[in-house]
Amino acid sequence: MATPMSRLLEEVSRGHFPYPPATPEEIEEFERRVGWRLDPDLRAFYLHCNGAELFKQRPGCPYRILPLSEIIRARVAIYDEDDDQWGPASVYALCYVQDGDYVVVEVGRQENGRYPLVDGWHEAWPDPKQCGQIASSFSEFLEEALRSKGRQYWLKRAAGR
Repeated sequence: MATPMSRLLEEVSRGHFPYPPATPEEIEEFERRVGWRLDPDLRAFYLHCNGAELFKQRPGCPYRILPLSEIIRARVAIYDEDDDQWGPASVYALCYVQDGDYVVVEVGRQENGRYPLVDGWHEAWPDPKQCGQIASSFSEFLEEALRSKGRQYWLKRAAGR
C-alpha cells in the first residue's frame, strides 16, 4: 500500500518538474553542513528528487523547492545576513515562492517527528504574527501546494496580506 508521501512524490513526478534525486552521500554532506538531520518526509522527498519546480518551470515557477545545495538559513536567504536580529538560526529556506518570499522549515522543534513549515514573507520576516506556521510537516505543505493550482494557499488565512 502506498503511503501518503509516496503518492505525493508520484504526483510531483507525473505532473511537475522534479530534479534528479539526491544520493545518500549528498544527504549526509548536507546534514553535516547544516548541523541537523532531515525528518522522514524531507528525506523521502530528497531521495526522490533533489528539489522541484511545481506547476511550471522557471521563470515564473510559483513553488521552487530548493535543492539541498541551496538550503540556507532563512535570515541569510531573506536578508543576506546571518544575524539574530533577522530571525532564529534554526529556520532554513526550503521553498522559493517568488518576490523574495520563502516557505521556511523550523528545525528547532518537531511535531510528531516532523519539522513545521512557516511563511517566510520577506516584508514582515521574522514577525511571528505575520509569518506564522503554514504546515505541521513537509508532506502537509506539499499536499496543500499541489492542490493550490499554483497559489500560495496560506495567504487566505494570513492577516493583512
